[in-house]
Amino acid sequence: MIQRTLHLYRRAYQGLSPSVWLLAGVMLINRCGTMVLPYMSLYLTQHLHYSVTDAGIVMAVYGSGAFVGTFIGGRLTDRYGFYYVQLLSLLFSGAALLTLQFITNFYLLCASVFLFTLLGDAFRPANQAAIAHYSEPETRTRAFSFNRLAINLGWAVGGGLGGWLASINYGLLFWTDGLTCLLAGIVLWVFLPVPVEVTNRTNTRVSTTSEPEISEMLSPYRDRIFIGFVLCNTLFLMAFFQFFTIVPLFFKQIIHLTERTIGLLMALNGVLIVTIEMALVYELEQRQVAKIPLIVRGALLTSFSFLILALPGWLTRFGVTFGNDLILTTFIPLGYVLFATFSEMLVMPFLQSLTVERSNQKTRGQYLALYSMSGALAQTTAPAFGSLMVAQVGFSAHWLAIAGISLLSAFGFWQFGKRFQNVIPLLKSERVNE
Repeated sequence: MIQRTLHLYRRAYQGLSPSVWLLAGVMLINRCGTMVLPYMSLYLTQHLHYSVTDAGIVMAVYGSGAFVGTFIGGRLTDRYGFYYVQLLSLLFSGAALLTLQFITNFYLLCASVFLFTLLGDAFRPANQAAIAHYSEPETRTRAFSFNRLAINLGWAVGGGLGGWLASINYGLLFWTDGLTCLLAGIVLWVFLPVPVEVTNRTNTRVSTTSEPEISEMLSPYRDRIFIGFVLCNTLFLMAFFQFFTIVPLFFKQIIHLTERTIGLLMALNGVLIVTIEMALVYELEQRQVAKIPLIVRGALLTSFSFLILALPGWLTRFGVTFGNDLILTTFIPLGYVLFATFSEMLVMPFLQSLTVERSNQKTRGQYLALYSMSGALAQTTAPAFGSLMVAQVGFSAHWLAIAGISLLSAFGFWQFGKRFQNVIPLLKSERVNE
């Protein structure tokens, strides 16, 4: 059994190109310092003493900047190539993070957060386009999963370390996050050569492909089936992103966990993804399990995870209090993290792979941008909706509403997914340049 498991893990990592490994390394460096986002709501309420509503507004601005940034990043990626968009995004967002800690005025803070996320999230479609460029169709889902492994390994480090740093001084979060962004940009610049794909984009007299001009109808913004799929993804991510916004407040205010314990729970999410996801994706692909049913099951798991969080509110109605109750203070948050993590592993790598399958080389940046914009829109709506719901009806009713939203996304994935797979992808052309 052990030998078979080790063999499975070894095969899961075979076939990935050196450039995919390098991009994962850049992502690992960047994400090891990702500390501002998961602790932003705590920073605003505990350190700057803003209300939960004001914190929700700032987090919504965070998401709106990400929305605009991913749109611009997709356009720039298709126009100039993924290399320079990644590089400049890392360098400028790192510099923006270093200055963000010194801003306390609410309106200036909102403007600064918007600028930071605009610069930082232009990285998303460019990075995903780079992974698609350096991977083959048969290894693409694993390449995306490997990149997510790097993200979550960094998240495990950054989430755990961030809780410790926050308990000392919130300013350390900004210094660590900003400097690791700059370091990731330098590593990309030094070790990843400018690919031929990018060089040729900057010279209009050179053509690297015999593809005909892509008609306007192939734009993702005119692809109705894909737009429907993206809307479902927005609903799913609106539920999932509660993990980083409202859930930490719930753990702190209702279950009375410390910042360090919250950090350990976030780190657990990353550790599980690092240790399980690649092997899980490889095994599912070897069994030729269809992507759509996997995504639907993942969305259902998210719905169930929020039903777990709703339990404390209902239990207190029957006289059960928290106190030192091990079940309430340990198993409920742990159960939530486990179900949410397995949901993430089933949904996100396969969604990215489906998006690339739907696109072609000349529209890939825009398709991936539209996919990423669904995440940015969810980042905008999730904290605003969550903080409003908590203020008006409390945490328990909010978790039930979020569970319903995730259930709706699962139904939408199933309905649009049947049409999505029955339509031939538009004018696909696959080419790998090293």
